Amino acid sequence: MRVGFAGLGRMGAPMARNLVRAGHEVSVWNRSAGKAEALAGETGCHVAATPKALTEAAEVVVTMLADDPSSEAVHLGSDGLFAATGARTFVEMGTMSPAHIEALVAAAPAGTQVIDAPVSGATQAAEEAQLLIMAGCTEEQAEPLAPILDAMGKATICLGRPGAGAVMKLAVNSLIHGINQTLAEALTLAEVSGIDRASAFDVIEASAAAAPMLSYRRPLYLDEAAHDVTFTVALARKDMEVTSKLAESLGTAMPQGRVTLDRLLEAEARGYGARDMASILEFTRKDRT
Repeated sequence: MRVGFAGLGRMGAPMARNLVRAGHEVSVWNRSAGKAEALAGETGCHVAATPKALTEAAEVVVTMLADDPSSEAVHLGSDGLFAATGARTFVEMGTMSPAHIEALVAAAPAGTQVIDAPVSGATQAAEEAQLLIMAGCTEEQAEPLAPILDAMGKATICLGRPGAGAVMKLAVNSLIHGINQTLAEALTLAEVSGIDRASAFDVIEASAAAAPMLSYRRPLYLDEAAHDVTFTVALARKDMEVTSKLAESLGTAMPQGRVTLDRLLEAEARGYGARDMASILEFTRKDRT
């Protein structure tokens, strides 16, 4: 298929690379053009000059963008994705608010569809095409997109309606960020008692509290500085702010989520924003009383 891909960050670049490997005719666009040109040099994909040109070149456009404002600019700008004809389906795979997805659906050109399909999995999962895709659509809508989704993920779960993927992604990330905070507290408790961090992690990883993210993020928790950033504290804070606002709008309490957000806000204010979210462990150790 002819696929346009916008947003070549830590997750987007390997996802686009996997689409090329699967045999799709891929065009890419990125706000900083150097990333698009580098990927084109590596894979042979085409570089689009603007998001508008991406729509003109594709049947399906996939976006992997950081937040609502960046997605709004890429879709609705004067040279945005919605300013052209061509692609009939737009798949937003970044972590967005359900309200933003609703706005995109309302603004999409006649005869096109917008599907929110955020993913769960870190950069390694993106590189290995092992992402879980949470799609805000029916199975019938997803079926024609299977060659694209299967090239990036290990499974796609269809949630029936636009915006449902966005809600589920926020729910999953709120749990992940809560685990991250609680793990930092648990490891700090073990360490200050005299237990070696790696030994404490061995026990947690083998216990009933184990979660897949603990295993694939273990190197970062044990030696954050020795590894590339995979997910920043600033992005975690953004996720929890969006989740908190959604919970308020739905009238449901998320007291643990509020605590997680407060800790992320404090860590960001103290200079941890650009660091991996595993740095919450160091933040907690330094913050102990």
